[in-house]
Amino acid sequence: MTQAMEVKTLRIDGVDVSARADQTILEAARENNIAIPTLCHLDGLSDVGACRLCLVEVAGTNRLFPSCVTRVEEGMQITTSTDRLQKYRRMTLELLFAERNHVCSVCVSNGACELQALGQSQGLTHIEFPYRFPQLPVDASHERFTLDHNRCILCTRCVRVCGEIEGAHTWDVMGRGEKARVITDLDQPWGTSESCTSCGKCVEVCPTGALFDKSDVGTRARKHPEFLTYLNEMRGGQS
Repeated sequence: MTQAMEVKTLRIDGVDVSARADQTILEAARENNIAIPTLCHLDGLSDVGACRLCLVEVAGTNRLFPSCVTRVEEGMQITTSTDRLQKYRRMTLELLFAERNHVCSVCVSNGACELQALGQSQGLTHIEFPYRFPQLPVDASHERFTLDHNRCILCTRCVRVCGEIEGAHTWDVMGRGEKARVITDLDQPWGTSESCTSCGKCVEVCPTGALFDKSDVGTRARKHPEFLTYLNEMRGGQS
């Protein structure tokens, strides 16, 4: 029996579930309507465990595991919501808000932002960490789209969709720590990129207002990243 066909039985939040051996905890949980918050994860893209919001507890160890990149194992006993996990998730969200310049009231994605929605769902009303207030640029050189580094959370969705779905590999990440930021080509203005196909997939998958269509300014345009699953299915059917 191949790994994809092998079935594992485990328990998530006291519920007995089964999953294929090649599935992650996150996939198994969502198949059984058990919610785990995420930001960097998106169906149709590879997982990188960047945001750490999907951390879960596994019985028998004190470690916290990112559910999006942790494979299921036989007999696992997983807890997705505890005071400890809530504390970590809230702290992670606070750090994301404090690291850059997220001003929801003037953001093009106000009301349609995954970071904003998660903050609301976690009861985030204020930030205890000091704001960094970095001086970050806005790249409006592209004729259709804009990149606002102030709103970027480095989820790398744009990097992955551009490489894995579009195949253009226009986006990458430069720098480390608080100096890290997404770039096009070798840190060239987006509008001068020779590899960009202007397909807009990177804009559609961005969870915040970091990447947006200029025509959406002043509107409450909603993004539709669910199309990636369809693209992957079509690509798989042609292979």
